[in-house]
Parts: sequence; C-alpha cells; structure tokens
Amino acid sequence: MSQVKANKWSRYVLFALLIAVAAFVIFPIAVVVINSFKNRFMISSAPFALPNSESFLGFANYVNGLFKIGFLKAFGFSLWITVASVIGILLVTSMLAWYITRIKSTVTTIIYYCLVFSMIVPFQMVMFTMTKFANMLHLDNPIGIIILYVGFGAGMASFMFSGFIKSVPLALEEAAMIDGCNPIQTFFLIVVPMLKSTAITIAILNTMWVWNDYLLPYLTIGTDYKTIPVAIQYLRGGYGSVDMGAMMAMLVLAMIPVIIFYLACQKYIIKGVLAGAVKG
Repeated sequence: MSQVKANKWSRYVLFALLIAVAAFVIFPIAVVVINSFKNRFMISSAPFALPNSESFLGFANYVNGLFKIGFLKAFGFSLWITVASVIGILLVTSMLAWYITRIKSTVTTIIYYCLVFSMIVPFQMVMFTMTKFANMLHLDNPIGIIILYVGFGAGMASFMFSGFIKSVPLALEEAAMIDGCNPIQTFFLIVVPMLKSTAITIAILNTMWVWNDYLLPYLTIGTDYKTIPVAIQYLRGGYGSVDMGAMMAMLVLAMIPVIIFYLACQKYIIKGVLAGAVKG
C-alpha cells in the first residue's frame, strides 16, 4: 500500500514539475502576444500587465508593422528559403547517409566523422570565411543561400538518417535489386518510405532553424532580400528608439507558421529522434 502511495505522489510531483516547465516556456510567448496589443509607452512601463482601455490598440501594431518593414515581402523570402533549404537538406542528406552507411570504405568513414564533427563547430567560427567564399562564388542571393543552408544542416541530418538506416535490414534492399530495381529505384521505392518519421523530425528541426535564423541571411544576402528576422530588427529605428508594439506584433506573426507546422507534425518527432538514435 505504501508503494502505491509513493508512486501516486511521484506522479503528482512529476506532473507539477512538467506544469512548471511548461509555464516557464509559455510565459515569454504570452508576454509577447499580450504586448502586441498595447501601445509602446505601456509596454515600457507595465510589460506584464494585461491590456486595458488605456493601453489597448487592437490590431494597430500589426497593421503598422506590416507596412513598416514590408512583412509580406520578407515572408515570401523566408518561405522560399526555408522550404527550398529543408527539401534540399532532406534529399541530399538522406542519399548521402544511405551511401555512407551501405558502402563501407575509408572514404565513407572519413566523410561520416567529418559530418559528425561539423555538428560541434559553432557557426561563429566560420562565418567570416564563409561570407567571403559565398561572395566569391556568387552565393549571396536567395538561391545561393540554400546551398549554404544545405551544407550547414548536413551534419545533424546525415547523422540521424545514418542511425536509422543502420537499423533497416539489408535484405529488403537486396530483394528489391533481385526483382530488378537499380540503386536509385531501391532508394526511392524501398528506403525513402521507411525514412518518413526521421525525415519529418529533421524537417521540423531544420524548419525552426532556417525560419528563425538571423545571422546567416544578414551576412550573405543582407538588406537586398530581407527575411523576417532581418526585417524585424529594422523596427529598432535610430538613436535607440524602438517601436516595441510593432516589433511584438511582427514576432507573433513570425511564430505562427512554425507553430502550425510543428503541431501538424509533432507526433512524428519523438518517434523520429528515437529511430535516428538506434545506432550511432
């Protein structure tokens, strides 16, 4: 009986802990949403207060922000770069992971460990060299930046795909080849369908990264093709003036697409992470 009570209390403690963690994560988002409906003076003086008759502006901050930074144009650039980069990462790294997993050689082993090593190298260490090379190779545009994102995202994605592919029986691929499939058909008809959970997990993680990334677009394509994070920072204005209301409103709009995408795919993320971690 005491064991049952102990288990019951442990569940209560765990539940309370999870609520506390959830509140800690949700609170900053709630503050941003609340302040997006308030005027800039009340945001500064009472940032945690709910909007009242004196501070409530309705959707004025949203309209103001949309026109101030050209949000729709920035949204288009962000959408293109994010979608194309994620598709490129999924296609390139899944094929690479399949190759280096099935073809055992010194070269593939070196490639694998180089990809793993790239996961621990901070972007700040290579950003100036990368910017110079991007400029020399004419990659400083909305199409060229996709190649850069594929390169930077290759390490984690290849590692996760490799971990899952190692758990896939080789006999399935051998049976497909006996039936007349060439390597490309085997990959797309046999291997790719089994990578669904891992691919969706990688897509979620990379979508959140690319969509919210500020530094790489700012260094490469700059202000010529402003993405949402780059466009929002222009609301700071000059001489320290910041239109906090419009900034909060634009942050809310920037979060919505990623939240919708995550909620639509969240059931796959744990399954995919576990599948990719079966073997290293």
